[in-house]
Amino acid sequence: MTATATTPLRTTTAPAAKRVLLAAPRGYCAGVDRAVVAVEKALETYGAPVYVRKEIVHNKHVVETLRERGAVFVEETDEVPEGARLVFSAHGVSPAVRASAAARNLDTIDATCPLVTKVHKEAVRFAKDDYDILLIGHDGHEEVEGTAGEAPDHVQVVNSPDEVDKVTVRDPHKVVWISQTTLSVDETMETVRRLREKFPEMQDPPSDDICYATQNRQVAVKKLAPECDLVIVVGSANSSNSVRLVEVALQAGARSSYRVDRAAEIDEAWLDGVATVGVTSGASVPEILVEDVIRYLTERGFGDVEEVRTATEDLMFSLPRELRADLKAAGENDARPRHRRALPVTPV
Repeated sequence: MTATATTPLRTTTAPAAKRVLLAAPRGYCAGVDRAVVAVEKALETYGAPVYVRKEIVHNKHVVETLRERGAVFVEETDEVPEGARLVFSAHGVSPAVRASAAARNLDTIDATCPLVTKVHKEAVRFAKDDYDILLIGHDGHEEVEGTAGEAPDHVQVVNSPDEVDKVTVRDPHKVVWISQTTLSVDETMETVRRLREKFPEMQDPPSDDICYATQNRQVAVKKLAPECDLVIVVGSANSSNSVRLVEVALQAGARSSYRVDRAAEIDEAWLDGVATVGVTSGASVPEILVEDVIRYLTERGFGDVEEVRTATEDLMFSLPRELRADLKAAGENDARPRHRRALPVTPV
């Protein structure tokens, strides 16, 4: 799935030229690709409208594009006409949401990321064994709501290391932690460290809950940030992993870092006195938005674009089974577009 070999960044004694360090991996992960293509294929196969609960992924451009094609985004199932087709977003839903959809006789397509589903199953298993489950994540995030909803009597959300002092459990011998998949790795491990100080017998999840894509994007930013005067993260404000990338860049040594949805949001004043700009994007960001940022920077003298690669991702998930069955009946397969960059860069 990943390869972590990398070469050092180039160094030179010549005067610093304006350059861009482009993080790799960046942008779409396998779960986002699967969810977006699921909506696209549903529209092609069934026609509009196709309803989607919440944003299919946390990216304004993606949501706007799908809306233009006939997707209708709703907050809850009771906004969907009875018997209509509804897609569950990549962030997952609770059993209560599934029951509500079934009660309205909705034809559902479950686009939950398989890595989120894994965390749901962990919650169910530990609740069955009567553990107190400490879910490290952000209250109000759709993924956290869905996971907590699997075992509401057993789960309590821990938003940050600073909340550990408030955590109470029934039995300190039966405690386990799990996490939202899109968190800062470093902050999550600090929360775990403090929790373990309080509950020494706390168990770990059977495997890492923070998804490979989130970790890979953070590692890439950590690699380039010390060389950067400015790091631009492309991603929407409600994208947890995008917001975390800004934090990671600053913690790793970038002089400044900003998140933008698209190139038009860049403040040209950010470039004053800047020689090296790092660019990356969150896991729900299509590459076209990164290309626009690179083009913006090139037009302002940052013509030397170097890619800093710390991993190679080749994971792909099959489309939701409900959709695969209908595609097969129509003589189609599970093919989906590959989201590659189009602008030439110099590998580092």
